[in-house]
Parts: sequence; structure tokens; C-alpha cells
Amino acid sequence: MYIRSLEDCRVLQLLIKILLLPFSLLYYIGVSLRNIAFNLGILTSKTYHFPIICIGNLSVGGTGKTPHTEYLIRLLQNEMKIATLSRGYGRKSKGFKVAKESDDAKTIGDEPYQIFKKFKKVIVAVDEQRRRGIEKLMQLKSSPDVIILDDAFQHRKVKAGLNVLLTDYSKLFLNDLVLPAGRLREPIRAARRADLIVVTKSPNVLSPLEIRRIEGMIKPTAYQKVFFSYIEYDQLNPLNASAESLDIEFQDVNKYGVLLVTAIANPKPLMLHLKRYAKEVECFNFKDHHYFSENDYSSIGKKSESLLSSKKLIVITEKDATKFDQEKLSHIPIFSIPMKVNFHEQQGKSFENEVRNYVRSYTKSS
Repeated sequence: MYIRSLEDCRVLQLLIKILLLPFSLLYYIGVSLRNIAFNLGILTSKTYHFPIICIGNLSVGGTGKTPHTEYLIRLLQNEMKIATLSRGYGRKSKGFKVAKESDDAKTIGDEPYQIFKKFKKVIVAVDEQRRRGIEKLMQLKSSPDVIILDDAFQHRKVKAGLNVLLTDYSKLFLNDLVLPAGRLREPIRAARRADLIVVTKSPNVLSPLEIRRIEGMIKPTAYQKVFFSYIEYDQLNPLNASAESLDIEFQDVNKYGVLLVTAIANPKPLMLHLKRYAKEVECFNFKDHHYFSENDYSSIGKKSESLLSSKKLIVITEKDATKFDQEKLSHIPIFSIPMKVNFHEQQGKSFENEVRNYVRSYTKSS
């Protein structure tokens, strides 16, 4: 079918969504019955007598779980021993595994490996069965004081003491449908299980009126609190000799054509950030968690050569840097771009107090 205009594309997308609605209804019923079974105790959730923080979302990917996990690590790492536990999406191994120096993205997953490389004092573990993973962590000789579960909101066999639900500012869970017609893993009412709701990737400048508007849409319960976070990008980090020889900062990028190579769910915020500085920006996006092949490196090289600018460089994310072989394109300067999240105005202190108060309500001996 030839799509002649943007309007034609929207009509086609709407038609596909309508055709998928019956399957979404079946999915909705199945997930709802599962949640009811947990709520009634037919299926059991295990509670642990030490602090467990769950970072998760209702939608499929792209809300910023790993940067928010890193935020919690920075907040707590000087006060207690931290462990992170995730599925380790895309890894070649199975079962419970604690990251060690011989591991890489293939053995533990790209996001856990990113955390392992950045935070040496943190125990980074993976297990597709979160309950087993928690119990294995607590059996370690040097067991953690707190466990952060990455992407575990739907793993109801574990009852976390503090549930942090993330939702993208531009794609609020309120405006979506369950899979496959939409992107939600669970019905909207599942958000009631959250203790803290964080609206992520919001604009760096956000008015009080806009905050109240979105809070009004979310309609938090009496026990829930809503926060707003935004992305901050750091200076470019050189990954190969060609990049190190340039010694450039962001203000110098306006002299270069940039090829942004990503394997993340939503590259748009990073693309927009680079466009504020670079002379020319093109994006080469692969599916989330993609592992780069020889053909990929060849395609990336050709795409870089097609940039109009005489000076060219490649930018990748920290997550993609864990599995990107920069020596395959050693003649092109390659940089990674670190990112972190921050909270608006006084919200950061309030969010941190919520987390600290929860963690301090436990002691390791209890």
C-alpha cells in the first residue's frame, strides 16, 4: 500500500489498532484475572523483612528505569550496601548470576553491565525469577542492606516495600491501551499499586500549572505522591583513539556532522538534544537491546560517510557502549554520551526523603 500523506499513515495506524482491539480485550481479561488472584491471595506474593525498592512501569520500555535506578544508587551508596536485581534482558546465560569482572553485556545483559561498570561497590545480580534472586542475594556472605529491583512492577510474586512507577511525560500511561493495540503491560488501574509515581523525561522547565494539570490527570490516591524528573546529558566521552585526539566538548560539536547510533526504546530526546548543538544530525536506530553484527558496523560506516559535513563523528548511548566494538570503526571518532535524571525544584529532596525514610524504617538485623 502506498501511503501518500501523514494523514494516510494515521488512518492506517488507527485501522491496525481497531483490528487489534479484540486481542487487547483478551489480554486485558487475562492480566486482570491474574491481578485479582494476587489481590485475593489465590496467588501469593512474598513479603521480605528488609528494604526492597521496585522500579517499574506499565508500558513497554523507554521510561528511563535504568537512569532512575542509578539515581537511587547514588542516593544510598554511601549509607548502605546496595544490590540491584534484574532479569538481564538479552543475556546468553540463565538463572541467578552475580556480575564479576569476567562478565560482559552478553552474560548479564546490557543494562546490568552498564551499572556494574559504573558502580563498583554495588552488587549487580540477574535472575529471571526475582524471588529466587532475592533469596540468593540474602544468602551471600556479604549480603546487601537494600535491594533495588529493576523493571519488576509486574513480578507480583515479590511484594516490594516501595514501588516506584515511571511514566513518560509524552506518553502517559493514562492515554494508552493494553497490548497489542497499545503499549501497556497492565490495565491503567494497576497504577494503584505504586507508592511513588514519577513522570519522566519532562521538559527541563516545567510550570506549576503544568504540574498540577498532569497530577489532575493521574489522580493519585491519598497514599501516592507524584514527582517529575528530567534528563541531563553530560559531556561526550571518547571511546577510541580517533575520538581522544579531538578533545572536544559540546560547544565544539557545531563543527561536526553527527551520526547518532542507538539500540534503545526511545532515541528522540537524545536526538533533540544533539540537534541543539551539532551542525548536522542523523539517527541510525536499532531495536532495543540489539547486539551489533558485522553487517551493522558496515552499515553504520556507510551511513556516517553519507553525512554532508566534512567533519564527522558517531555518538552512542552508555548502554550501547557496553556492546559496541569501536575498533570496527576505528577511523571514525566515536563518543558515548552519559545521561542522568534530576527532579524539578524541591521535588528531588522530597523524593529522596521518601526513599530514605522507607529504607531507614528497616534494620538489617530485623
